[in-house]
Amino acid sequence: MNKLAVLAAICVAFVVGAAPAVVEAADAPAGGAASGAAAGGSPLFDLGAAFSCGLIIIGAAYGIGKIGSAAVESMARQPEVAGSINTAMIVAAALIEGATFFALIVCLVTLFI
Repeated sequence: MNKLAVLAAICVAFVVGAAPAVVEAADAPAGGAASGAAAGGSPLFDLGAAFSCGLIIIGAAYGIGKIGSAAVESMARQPEVAGSINTAMIVAAALIEGATFFALIVCLVTLFI
């Protein structure tokens, strides 16, 4: 878990480091392009959002993989409770997916604001 926290901190540093580019892009004339290097912003901001999206997907895959492996292991140890373990695994995976989609939307919206 500590490795994922470090990767998330690096991601936040990329996005926060590019915050002045967002302010400059917001002050751009209304007739110009909306985001990125075309609006005079920093391509680092686009790179930070893309890096964030990648980290989100990696973190979700890691979490769902851990849930799946623990569920299969516990089903092998106690086959009589496999149904309740399977239900709990699906609920946990759905919660991870929901948080993942929310984080992806936040990262992608930063590209267009």
